[in-house]
Amino acid sequence: MLSLEDKKWQELHGGYRVPYDVSVALRSMQDGIDVWDELWNELHHQGDVDMASYAAVPQLVRIASCGTGRDWNFYGLLATIEVARHRKGNPAVPAWLKADYDGAWAQASALALADIGSKIDSPTTSAILGVLALAKGELKLGAMLSGLDESELDEWLEERLAWSELYE
Repeated sequence: MLSLEDKKWQELHGGYRVPYDVSVALRSMQDGIDVWDELWNELHHQGDVDMASYAAVPQLVRIASCGTGRDWNFYGLLATIEVARHRKGNPAVPAWLKADYDGAWAQASALALADIGSKIDSPTTSAILGVLALAKGELKLGAMLSGLDESELDEWLEERLAWSELYE
């Protein structure tokens, strides 16, 4: 895993495709400072992700595994990065990071399984289920689960219920 002290962070690009040293925000997060807004803004932009996004994943998982209270921000950002990774135009995870990235996803899956039994809100539940689906290679299901908000779920259920009343 790329150390937070490594100078390589300064060269990595974020979602805007410009250099973004995410190690600064990750060190702040490690110190208990809420930097989720910055991470959401900088690591993903309109479907774009880049090397800083991928390199942040193992560190996010490491930091989250040391604490409690993982919420939709943690699971949602991981899911967003993973779904975006598969979009055309986004780079592949580089060889120097692949093992750490994959290992972080295995660990995130274990955290998600541990957290799903906790009392959590609906957005966190959806994001956790999305991460679990993505960890199993279910890209479409993971994207849907992690990106579905309450109003979209209500609309989907209304359509399904109306359909089932008519056709079953």
